[in-house]
Amino acid sequence: MQSKHTQEDSPSKAKSSVRQAKSQLEDWTLDSFQVPEEEGKLRFHDLDLPDAVMQGIQAQGYQYCSPIQALTLPQSLQGMDITGKAQTGSGKTAAFLISIITDFLDFPIQGPRRLGTPRALIVAPTRELVMQIASDADQLTQFTDIRVRQLVGGMDFEVQQRQLQKGHVDILVATPGRLLDFCRRGHANLREVEVLVLDEADRMLSMGFIPDVRAIIRQTPNKQDRQTLLFSATFSEQILRLAEQWTFEPVHIEIEAENLAAETVEQRFLSVSSFDKYRVLLNSLKDGSIERAIVFANRRHVTRELTERLQRDGIASALLSGEVAQQKRVKTLERFRTGETPVMVATDVAGRGIHVEGVSHVFNYDLPEELEDYVHRIGRTGRAGASGVAISFASEDDAFLLPDLEALLGKPITCEPVPEKLLEG
Repeated sequence: MQSKHTQEDSPSKAKSSVRQAKSQLEDWTLDSFQVPEEEGKLRFHDLDLPDAVMQGIQAQGYQYCSPIQALTLPQSLQGMDITGKAQTGSGKTAAFLISIITDFLDFPIQGPRRLGTPRALIVAPTRELVMQIASDADQLTQFTDIRVRQLVGGMDFEVQQRQLQKGHVDILVATPGRLLDFCRRGHANLREVEVLVLDEADRMLSMGFIPDVRAIIRQTPNKQDRQTLLFSATFSEQILRLAEQWTFEPVHIEIEAENLAAETVEQRFLSVSSFDKYRVLLNSLKDGSIERAIVFANRRHVTRELTERLQRDGIASALLSGEVAQQKRVKTLERFRTGETPVMVATDVAGRGIHVEGVSHVFNYDLPEELEDYVHRIGRTGRAGASGVAISFASEDDAFLLPDLEALLGKPITCEPVPEKLLEG
């Protein structure tokens, strides 16, 4: 019997690609995906997942579950509701996607289905994060006929409408505003949602999206009749109250921030004056060891000015912030992924959607005003077991934030003097 609750085709995929994927699956066996048992680690092999899911996992290069996956998957695969405290980069996206895909393969729907009526709905606060989740879903479903669609603001409404009407949708990933727009116009129907995922709930709260999220949830089945997975980097009193309203007898899982990047990210703090910050950044970026870097600043106008100055000084860089048109942001991110533009300058909101392998360095040009954003920022590097370096500038303008940041990280912070070579020029 199907339980209550139990990384489609992307819009660009044709039916031939599905047939090809099925053919690839026929030639693939689990014996070709060998992962040795290792003490203290949970293998995906230990979860009794369908072969099509396991092939997708192998194609992504996964072998062992990350801590959040090891804690989440055994519960979510049994249909339990989850409230999870985990930061970006912890592997939570793959955790909820693998659970959803497994459920849909184990319990397929027979017969015709209404257009615009997803089985799983994933709501995330930013366009970049929605696009990244949809991309991960495309990769993990590539050996199945599960269909993924995405709805985001800032892109052509009619194009997204046509994509949604091409056939049934299994997994719909959306930002709150654009999804509500589709629902109000009758293009999306959420009455048959079996799994609801609310990702980065704290960010949706801080960005003022909770009224929209409430309106969305009212259009889904009652919480006893759906599985709800809610993830948040922090659990304030307000987030706890919302989780209680939206989930049914959830299992609460926590992965602490300081455990996420400590092993793979070298964290350095430089004591630098505001006057010298740009010179130190420029000289640092000229270091040949930097393969791909993200520079974070707190204000849009600062990121814009930094990008312009870096370009004038010969650093191939690009801006990613809320003021950049969505089509340009997509192209900018793609150039960053390919290495054509090795330096990205970003605000926190835009930076949440940057999930690019091979980011060797993160620079905090300003210390973040919301200290939890520090964890999100440095999580852009040191991903998938690779090593990374996070360099934070502590100036007279923001050094007062260091004690609170120490408390968040649970360890002392030592500010180094700036090396003389970084002050030259």
